[in-house]
Amino acid sequence: MIHEVFMPALSSTMTEGKIVSWVKSPGDRVEKGETVVVVESDKADMDVESFYEGYLAVITVPAGEAAPVGAAIALVAETEAEIETAKQQANSSAPAATPAPKETAPAPEPVAAAPAAQDTPNGRNGRIVVSPRARKLAKELKVDLSGLQGSGPHGRIVAEDVEAAAGKSSAPTPAPAAVTTAPAKAPTAPSPATPAPQPAAAPAPAASTTAPLGEVVPLNTLQNAVVRNMVTSLQVPTYRVGYTITTDALDSLYKKIKSKGVTMTALLAKAVAVALQKHPLVNASYTDQGIQYHSSINIAVAVAMADGGLITPVLQNADQVDIYSLSRNWKDLVERSRLKQLQPAEYSSGTFTLSNLGMFGVDRFDAILPPGQGSILAIGASRPQVVATAEGMMGVRRQMQVNITCDHRIIYGADAAAFLQDLAKLIETDPQSLTL
Repeated sequence: MIHEVFMPALSSTMTEGKIVSWVKSPGDRVEKGETVVVVESDKADMDVESFYEGYLAVITVPAGEAAPVGAAIALVAETEAEIETAKQQANSSAPAATPAPKETAPAPEPVAAAPAAQDTPNGRNGRIVVSPRARKLAKELKVDLSGLQGSGPHGRIVAEDVEAAAGKSSAPTPAPAAVTTAPAKAPTAPSPATPAPQPAAAPAPAASTTAPLGEVVPLNTLQNAVVRNMVTSLQVPTYRVGYTITTDALDSLYKKIKSKGVTMTALLAKAVAVALQKHPLVNASYTDQGIQYHSSINIAVAVAMADGGLITPVLQNADQVDIYSLSRNWKDLVERSRLKQLQPAEYSSGTFTLSNLGMFGVDRFDAILPPGQGSILAIGASRPQVVATAEGMMGVRRQMQVNITCDHRIIYGADAAAFLQDLAKLIETDPQSLTL
């Protein structure tokens, strides 16, 4: 019997996926539950396992190409004798992909070319075999995979091999980067130096300044996902409310506990989460059936990706987790988001979103409401300002502008204003409570 391998839906918003690399080649034996292909979903690279056992007969969607969710991307034959039948089936049932079956013999070439064009063979079919985690780790540690001896099944290079080789080899070219737009991948080389507290700072300018002038660069999968989400969001009736918050007390607390690994992002997320405890409506979202009040407060924080696009790692139960654990969680989320290793629940389960452009010196800005949420808070830079004190004197205080965007179908202006008022009170008068 011949089985089709379909493009899976790896997230609720995914409409198509891109093949990052094929772990198996045509003719390879495939076991049920074994990873066959690595697919780039909206915001992460995911291993896709086989539901069948047999032989990978035909690859109809090669590495680097995309296919809609539910489309056949390969055929698996239960016996070697059925491989030729599978090829004929691919020819007859998918005219648009006619070249693919005839090209199955050299198919490993594009697979190798996309993630590691300079790699030398170490696997059974004359091509390098590298686990997705090992490939990402090699990129991070700048380890050259060529000539590396793998200790995994059939000589597959695994993460432990890359870690062992760290320091002995280097990768002069950023070939392991995502396969979509080769000219835009050069900026990924410096990306391992990721500033955890302010993850969006460096990559965005790098990608834009090195773009090939005069050329049209196709959007990658992540950027296309952002486009779809933003178009959907603009159909929602929203409004914005601004507030000025004095941050002297928060800044003082941050200086004291920064050495313990606490990030400003975690502090702000914690403060917002605690304030949301009093305002469950601001943490809610609209549904056709009514207002969805969420049972947990999950703070999503927008992070710009080096190769374009945006992702929102989620700090789960941010109101209940202590600030030190929250900071460690945030650092881990940022590191794995840049390696595209987040699971869907780690970037799609937010109930409230923060977008912080303060590290760029931005005073104030408007944020677009994410789909499925009721509010998003835009945070500007904290700067010294001359203000009138309560004693009637002039003084200098550090202040930041925040601007909340809300879904007017469920959250009204007074609700947003009350939330911002409580948030400001917490940050200005009792930030120490965030460490309890």
